[in-house]
Amino acid sequence: MKILAVSDVPSLKYYEYYQPGCLDPFDLILACGDLRRSYLEFLVTMAHCPLVYVRGNHDDVFLTQPPEGCECADDRIVVEKGLRILGLGGSYRYRDGQCMYTEQQMARRIRRLKPQLRRSGGFDILLTHAPARGLNDFDTLSHRGFECFNDLLDKYQPRYFIHGHIHFTYGIHIPQYTQRGDTTVINAYEHCLIEI
Repeated sequence: MKILAVSDVPSLKYYEYYQPGCLDPFDLILACGDLRRSYLEFLVTMAHCPLVYVRGNHDDVFLTQPPEGCECADDRIVVEKGLRILGLGGSYRYRDGQCMYTEQQMARRIRRLKPQLRRSGGFDILLTHAPARGLNDFDTLSHRGFECFNDLLDKYQPRYFIHGHIHFTYGIHIPQYTQRGDTTVINAYEHCLIEI
């Protein structure tokens, strides 16, 4: 299975310089937030495969105008192509916004998912906008990760943790891939290809 993960800025390759057929190889698209509605709708239309997304900290408009043809995974487990995808969008609260959360608020969202997690027997992919605390994040409030994501990873050991929010333009030492236990952590800034 081939997955295209996208986040934060439209990929020139798959949008402005789009060539017919370049999205055909993908079986699934995962979007980690802060992408325009028109871009997500373009991808899902041209790729002819499911697109699952979570909201980023700048995606308040998606609460009333979600992208058509795309499936929101926020606060639930979505199953696509046999993969259980747990979605937790938004970022650490650094100002007012409907898609920003304190550590306690994010932990509460996770606690509400316990019945779904029991029924599904866990999940294969954790799809978020923000990173985990101490794992690809920064100390500034606007780019701090969530400690409760680490607890989730340690308990369920999913195959992948895919996030956005940390732009590669923020510094030269920002990794795209890291490992935490059995989980491969992927920063999907702009785009990333995953083969399962």
